[in-house]
Amino acid sequence: MTPELIPTPRTRRPRPKVVTLTDRAAARVREIMAKAEKPYAGLRVGVKNGGCAGQEYVLQYAEAADPLDEVVQDKGVTILVEPKAVLFLIGTEIDYETTRLAAKFVFRNPNETDACGCGESVTIVPAAAEA
Repeated sequence: MTPELIPTPRTRRPRPKVVTLTDRAAARVREIMAKAEKPYAGLRVGVKNGGCAGQEYVLQYAEAADPLDEVVQDKGVTILVEPKAVLFLIGTEIDYETTRLAAKFVFRNPNETDACGCGESVTIVPAAAEA
């Protein structure tokens, strides 16, 4: 008779956050969310096809978390990362920059390989699995 294998509980190491916010970005998101016309579950972050370099970052209000969203809590902000964007965004830091001519969220993504001249679209390769 073969003994049954009994699974033993394993302690999982904490996973790194898919995206993080700088203090400026977190403060701006909290400010925007406080002024929103209704309460939202968080900020949805994703990537879509478009632009001359192939992909664009997407930020929008999220009324609720989707079942497969990657939920990130950072500096008092809930970020919901679309499942299809996770591999493209691993290691990304989101900042908020204000210049004399513009104020915008800026993505510092180690997976970017190229960007268009106007800065509106990027080329991103999915993060490679660690060996």
